[in-house]
Amino acid sequence: MDWQAPALIRALDQWLEEDIGRGDLTATALRGRTGAAHWIAKQPGRFCGGPLVERLFQRLDPGVRVRLLVEEGAAVASDARLLELEGAAEALVAGERTALNLAMRLSGIATATAELVAQLQGSGVRLADTRKTTPGLRLLEKYAVRCGGGINHRMGLDDAAMLKENHIAWAGGITAAIAAVRRQAPWPTRVIVEAETDHQACEAVQAGADGVLLDEFTPEQLTDLVPRLRELRTNGVVLEASGVQPEDLKAYAASGIDLISTSAPVTRSRWLDLSMRFT
Repeated sequence: MDWQAPALIRALDQWLEEDIGRGDLTATALRGRTGAAHWIAKQPGRFCGGPLVERLFQRLDPGVRVRLLVEEGAAVASDARLLELEGAAEALVAGERTALNLAMRLSGIATATAELVAQLQGSGVRLADTRKTTPGLRLLEKYAVRCGGGINHRMGLDDAAMLKENHIAWAGGITAAIAAVRRQAPWPTRVIVEAETDHQACEAVQAGADGVLLDEFTPEQLTDLVPRLRELRTNGVVLEASGVQPEDLKAYAASGIDLISTSAPVTRSRWLDLSMRFT
């Protein structure tokens, strides 16, 4: 993650402006004073967002010092001390809420991801995210998934070509849609096809798709289908299951697929409760 990326810096400034507005009305009581504070976890989970917190406070005052006490994505216990801050008191107060909001959101996603990844341990199957993200927070939410041990699916529509139900219907079928994309897209482009039936999955593999997203198949259906797809082509087609309920991860992992994609870490996660304590 590039914490100095111009787009991220602009976003930080916008988020701070949203809370500070025309100026913190309590700042006059703190001007010229220095302060120190620390963060603690109020419940166990995975901490994520430390470098982001550091950049945010430094946008308010470059003199603020942030000391990160745990690594990104590390498991933390309740009452664990996460980081320490020191600097202008008005900057620490002004940035507190925005920084906590961001870190609690990202830590919640990292925590939820880690819980799902743990169910896949030893299976060789990877857990991937989706494009179901909060507008404006995609890069950070996908970063949090990585902190929790997951991997990122495509970042956006320009990252890979995924042909879904509408594409297939309007393009004249799977084979025609793949051919059309191959003619126009840059040569490194990967083409993924979302399949809802055995026939669609087989056609996608035979037509040269780089990946097949097997949507809402049962584990039993995949146990039968996956070997047949491997026989059709053995040169590295990626088989992905989606529409999977979190409680069924182990059953799907045993079917022979390569990865499971799910929006659950982003759409179903709860914020991890964190607190900033002043000393």
